[in-house]
Amino acid sequence: MTWTVKRSLFRTHVAGLLSLALLFTLFLFFSQQDWLPGRSGPRENPLAYTVRGFRSPKVDANQSSSLRSLWKETGYVAPKPLLNLSSQQAEGASEAGGGGAGGGSRTGVMGLEDSMSANNSLQKEMGVGGRLSAQPYRYILNEPFKCRDSTPFLILLIAAEPGQADARNAIRQTWGNESVAMGLGFVRLFLLGTGKSSDTFLQSSIEEESRVYHDIIQQDYQDTYYNLTIKTLMGMNWVATHCPHACYVMKTDSDMFVNTEYLIQKLLKPELPPRQKYFTGYLMRGYAPNRNKDSKWYMPPELYPSERYPIFCSGTGYVFSGDMAELIYQASLSIRRLHLEDVYVGICLAKLRIDPVPPPNEFLFNHWRVSYSSCKYSHLITSHQFQPNELIKYWHHLQTNKHNACINMAKEKNGRYRHRKFHGERPQ
Repeated sequence: MTWTVKRSLFRTHVAGLLSLALLFTLFLFFSQQDWLPGRSGPRENPLAYTVRGFRSPKVDANQSSSLRSLWKETGYVAPKPLLNLSSQQAEGASEAGGGGAGGGSRTGVMGLEDSMSANNSLQKEMGVGGRLSAQPYRYILNEPFKCRDSTPFLILLIAAEPGQADARNAIRQTWGNESVAMGLGFVRLFLLGTGKSSDTFLQSSIEEESRVYHDIIQQDYQDTYYNLTIKTLMGMNWVATHCPHACYVMKTDSDMFVNTEYLIQKLLKPELPPRQKYFTGYLMRGYAPNRNKDSKWYMPPELYPSERYPIFCSGTGYVFSGDMAELIYQASLSIRRLHLEDVYVGICLAKLRIDPVPPPNEFLFNHWRVSYSSCKYSHLITSHQFQPNELIKYWHHLQTNKHNACINMAKEKNGRYRHRKFHGERPQ
């Protein structure tokens, strides 16, 4: 073999090794990023607080033992929630529960540097004997009589920030309007914590809004992203306490588009007997905690040591039968709080040994924004990231076109095809 051939082979081997090293480096880089591969095609708003992993028997075993330790680590025996009490009794008990660990001070999780076993929020929720209190925060605004005269078919629990009055008004005019229920029992509730204690004007405006619409419940905890779990549990406990016989509940967010009519008629089907122990939404299966400390969705190993989350549904919108509210809240009283609300609810479901059910169509629940067309939006339940003015615009367009949305789209596409053919253009 000549020296020229040897040198050529050597260069080839070196180039191959460098290529492999580059590929390995790229793999390591992207594995640390906040991304979430899923269905084919680009997503406008990928949910980024988990990183897709690969299952293994060892991981599944570790997950089971980790969940058991998460439940046992609290050492709490779950007390009964305060059910079937008058509003005055519940209010008084609520204040007593909140006073056991910090009185009426407005404390909350301000950052992930605090351990969940010692943060102010968890301390406030612990009552006598180290148990999680069934009523850790007092109500500032409550609507205890919403179900006094009827049993609603659907309750909407909408997580909103105190300052989002425009979003609340847009929802009242669109998918949260009572008219979408077509005569079925319907309750709309916005879930709020408190804003900055110095902003008395904001709190006064919220209280005035509550007097007008009677659709806000608010408790005395700080309204932050890291307290979304507390906010969701507030809604669950409200249903269990004040409306335990509701057929179905949907928890969603204030920046969502919800096709409530399709949800009721096509998914929940009021003509059928209500389901029991039912939970559905966009299923998140086999996802690993995000260990990137710079991420908004960072999950410290000391809070959740397992390599995999249990199955959970994206918190942008999930639906469950009315009986699940009390079951989930009861389970939560013996599980230490985690800041990722939808993951936490999934852990509660795992403890209850209740698996979320896949929706009949995987495109019904979307935790990203779906590009608008009246055809697509007439056959989905949720789409994410809407401004109030957009919500009103697209909602009214959908209502105008919903009965022949896909027919109109087919006619429009067919018309464009004929136009291109007539002018000698190739259809795209």
